[in-house]
Amino acid sequence: MIELRHLRTLMALKESGSLAGAAKKRFVTQSALSHQIKELETRINSSIFVRKSKPLTFTHEGARLLNLAEEILPKVIATESDLKRGLEGENQQLKLGIECHSCFRWLMPVIEAFKQHAPDAQIDISSRHLFDSLNALETGGLDIVLTSDPVPGHTLAYQHLFDFEVKLVVANNNALSAQAFISPAHLAKQTLLTYPVPLTRLDIYKHFLEPAGVEIGEQKQCDLTSMLLQRVACNDGVAALPTWSIKESQGLSLTAIPLGPEGLKRPLFGAYRRDATNANLIQKWLELVAQEGLALQRSSLNLA
Repeated sequence: MIELRHLRTLMALKESGSLAGAAKKRFVTQSALSHQIKELETRINSSIFVRKSKPLTFTHEGARLLNLAEEILPKVIATESDLKRGLEGENQQLKLGIECHSCFRWLMPVIEAFKQHAPDAQIDISSRHLFDSLNALETGGLDIVLTSDPVPGHTLAYQHLFDFEVKLVVANNNALSAQAFISPAHLAKQTLLTYPVPLTRLDIYKHFLEPAGVEIGEQKQCDLTSMLLQRVACNDGVAALPTWSIKESQGLSLTAIPLGPEGLKRPLFGAYRRDATNANLIQKWLELVAQEGLALQRSSLNLA
């Protein structure tokens, strides 16, 4: 009902004391300004100021609207200034949370590109909130979290970045390597090699094994992707990895197989607080992550 342009016109009327002066301040014709005022008066069903009064006198309704303008417009101007300043602000910090052990390697090009856009920004990227990252985001401990598992709520916003595929990696001489795709039953009692993450938090468990009621034989954990892949090549177990991690298997006798006839596809979201004060910085980071995601998808097409 009441728009910012109306409030700005009221401020111009107060500052100039006349229609002609207000029109000049608002860079419109006096006729256009009069039309806008009439429109507002029709909406509130009341006059805004006393006609032909010198100096210009506001009515009770006009004075209330003027008080509103004096309260809101400075906040709007300050916010606009922050948004326009965006990435040029000094001493800006971006605290990033990652819910994925294997994301760090492909995030390096994103960090380099981000530094070119925001050379003064301070980037803190860490997995120390790995199992509690969304709570840390809500309480201000983090600014952005990359996650595949959004939690409904009003505090956080989730921006879809890209989708990725999780495949099963096995040694070439493993009996499963001949399968066109893996069913949950194939993994019953199998040894599963994973990053140091609880089984219940893994995509292959939550979205593939658990719905089918299938239990693995044993979970063995490994910190490094390169070591994990070498252990798979030695038939120490099988692993479910995003396609970007499988790229590191070059030189090893490994086969990557889809999980299910359609493959196990997962989304990646960028989560951030809706009231974040560094919104431009956040959006630039998410934009670059999405671009890198497209590059990852193109390169994954060449994987077996």
